Amino acid sequence: MIKVMKFGGGCLQDGRAFLKVGEIIGRQKSTAIVVSAVSGVTEQLLAAIEQSKKSEKNIPAILVRLSQKHRVIIDELCLAGREKQRLLAAIASQLAQIRRLLTGIAYHGDLTPAVRAKLLSYGERLAARLLAGLLVSQGRKSRALDAHLIGIYTDENFENASIDRERTRKSLGAKVGPFLRKGIIPVISGFFGRGSSGSITLLGRNGSDYSAAAVAYALKAGQLEIWKDVDGFMSTDPSMVETARQLERISFAEAAELSYFGAKILHPRTVEPLAGTKTRLFIRNMNRPKNRGTEIFSGKSGRDDVVASITANRRLANIRIHGPGVGCKPGIMSDISSLLAAQQINIYSVITSQTCINLLIDQSDGQRSLQKIKVLTNGVIKKIVLEEHIALIAVVGEKMMEKEGIYARIFTAVAREKINVEMAAAGASPVACYFMVKRSDLDRAVRAVHDEFFP
Repeated sequence: MIKVMKFGGGCLQDGRAFLKVGEIIGRQKSTAIVVSAVSGVTEQLLAAIEQSKKSEKNIPAILVRLSQKHRVIIDELCLAGREKQRLLAAIASQLAQIRRLLTGIAYHGDLTPAVRAKLLSYGERLAARLLAGLLVSQGRKSRALDAHLIGIYTDENFENASIDRERTRKSLGAKVGPFLRKGIIPVISGFFGRGSSGSITLLGRNGSDYSAAAVAYALKAGQLEIWKDVDGFMSTDPSMVETARQLERISFAEAAELSYFGAKILHPRTVEPLAGTKTRLFIRNMNRPKNRGTEIFSGKSGRDDVVASITANRRLANIRIHGPGVGCKPGIMSDISSLLAAQQINIYSVITSQTCINLLIDQSDGQRSLQKIKVLTNGVIKKIVLEEHIALIAVVGEKMMEKEGIYARIFTAVAREKINVEMAAAGASPVACYFMVKRSDLDRAVRAVHDEFFP
């Protein structure tokens, strides 16, 4: 049985963490690894773009910081002389390519989406070389493989690409399969892929989970383990409710809703490539490797609990678009969606009435969205209001549509705390009910709902 193991940035913070990852991988056979960037490196690359735009003189210091980040880890791994030199040379080669890209950005004063995606891919490339070098130093055969070269194929969206499952399956089977048959552990860079034109594309923030699922699908893996620095999915955020419980199992649908609406444990699209397969998916904690973690089932989870988890997102804004008949005017939503899509602004949800359209968006996109939509206020749209002090709560469970009175219990629990529900939606998903409250009421509201279903 082939196993795919993915390690996130939280598992790759320093040399000690890398050594722990090496222990987890152990002497397993037929195992492919997918990695995120070393913790903090993607942020360094994002900062490097802005600093390079300002002046080419900033580039040497940028490269020194990136080099030191990875050299410190290499020193902490205590590699033998020859292996250390090989790894240092591999890291230096990657940094030289980063230098060329940053110099081009400094020269032009701007960058294309293709160049930005290419530059940000180097965090994962560097991490793959570190881990493969460690495994080799420990007596195992391993090879770092870059996603775009082995054929994780996507569409042409540079920021939030979709994986082409079948094209990826054909390519990875041919290029990665031989390594596994020879007992070589492939360490594959996550987060990015290759568009149809050959350019590098990104899979969205935390996209390495999505990468790993595509690899598991392509290799017909029996098991995919997503290793994090948490135990898996919980009944709610433990920082908000001390009595939060670990979930032993949830369904694909529940995991997707929880991830989309706030639980950052898993990329929302991770389950897509695995739909219809027999691959078992686990979320596991590298700090507690004996803990089984959370298993995510392609079918029903088999749990008795109606509610699986309560998640929250405090980084949302709501745009209210007022006007007589806006809810039924043909073309209004199309115009709004086109305006925001052109700015790469994602709409989380749309709730409409006869006289008002509500758009849930990321708080960071609030003011920009408001300015773009204002150009439409010359017809049926009369007023646009941006609400930034809100938070969204999603109550997720695969049996919510099957049991009477669940929604009543949710809103009664919130009302007992004298918290006003600003807006609510149910039925759009068969496994989720979500509602908004003032951000200042968020923690109390989550605790109230959690206490109701997890006494």
